[in-house]
Amino acid sequence: MEIVIAGGHGKIALLTEQLLANAGHTVRALIRNPAHDGDVEATGAQPVVADLEQLEPEQLAPLLRGADAVVYAAGAGAGSGPARKWTMDYGGAAKLIEACARAGVERYVMISSRGADADAPDDGGFGTYLRAKGKADAELQASGLRYTILRPVGLTDEPAADAVSTEPDSGVETIPRADVAAVIVAVLDEPRTAGRTIVLRSGSETVPAAIESLLQ
Repeated sequence: MEIVIAGGHGKIALLTEQLLANAGHTVRALIRNPAHDGDVEATGAQPVVADLEQLEPEQLAPLLRGADAVVYAAGAGAGSGPARKWTMDYGGAAKLIEACARAGVERYVMISSRGADADAPDDGGFGTYLRAKGKADAELQASGLRYTILRPVGLTDEPAADAVSTEPDSGVETIPRADVAAVIVAVLDEPRTAGRTIVLRSGSETVPAAIESLLQ
């Protein structure tokens, strides 16, 4: 497949790019800072400089043409103010939805967050983040695109364990970013995950088994 990853220099994105490239897929990584080219190229992906906060959907669409799927892994990041949560966690995702429609890309995988809720309190902090993510998720669900929304719990930099759970509530409140990356690859390879919103946490099933049990 040919896959475009928005937010291509993020931790989950770099891990995903490496896995996809190793599996023989072609990956374009949208990045804001050209100084990050080398990090992206080291994964086997092709860096494309594109600032999601500055570009409009009609400018993003040509960057997506020919892709089989897009992954939205961008975000304002820890320590960002409320304005950037709206321009990145919501705005960038919404622009990419419209750009997909313009470019004829039907498959969209969203990296969201457990607790994302369009009705969360707009409190200028974590509530604003959850509200922005929730609003982006809702627009994707209503877009007509073949979406999969992944909502991981707290992220860690532990090595991949290939032991996950899609249970909404299990008491486990963390998951390695490397396991989230493996799930992204798995859902891209499994068309039946389209139309699903999936909570992710560490658990006891391998990634393929967790996806298969979810689909039964």
